[in-house]
Amino acid sequence: QGRLVESGGGSVQAGGSLRLSCLASEYMSTTNCIGWFRQAPGQEREGVAATRTGTTDTLYTDSALGRFTISQDNVNVYLQMNNLKPDDTAMYYCAGGKRTWRSCLSSEYNVWGRGTQVTVSS
Repeated sequence: QGRLVESGGGSVQAGGSLRLSCLASEYMSTTNCIGWFRQAPGQEREGVAATRTGTTDTLYTDSALGRFTISQDNVNVYLQMNNLKPDDTAMYYCAGGKRTWRSCLSSEYNVWGRGTQVTVSS
């Protein structure tokens, strides 16, 4: 399967917004799960949101619900993050592959991007 490339990270103050992009063009021709995950220093990687390419299906973890929105076009899967908090500081990764819908937010993907850093200051 193809590669994934994240972009859009940066440093913002609490309450600010960022839009992350995951270049996933090779995953768009068939239905694949694309998940956004994050990992803070010293912590385990955790799921944030997921979608299936070519559909409007979305999944969110409790920490993202109401503040983050996952969306897609023909090339990218986006993660719009609003009302950011210092606890959102982490390296954000996207991952992709054919999965059951129930497993789209679990981390057992074979293909991952290199990540993009998000830093939220108080």
